[in-house]
Amino acid sequence: MGNYSMLIMMVAIFAIMYFFMILPQQKRQKAIRNFQNSLTEGTKVVTAGGVYGTVKHVNIENNSIDIEVSRGVVITVDRGYVFENAASQQQR
Repeated sequence: MGNYSMLIMMVAIFAIMYFFMILPQQKRQKAIRNFQNSLTEGTKVVTAGGVYGTVKHVNIENNSIDIEVSRGVVITVDRGYVFENAASQQQR
């Protein structure tokens, strides 16, 4: 009987970890991927390095985007390093 209770306890701990840690992280990663795939010109973004800017061009072949960080200053970054919309970041 003692072995079964230990097994049940391990399954319960795994289930709790899955529902409170793994599942929310997967949902967040999916939302980030959808955002990265839906980037268009004019979208205000924040990069992984904390750089705020506006998307000027999306290059699908190179998987990169050009971001204007200041008037006339355009940088090219990998699309995977853009994590969120700057407009939603400023509303918080």
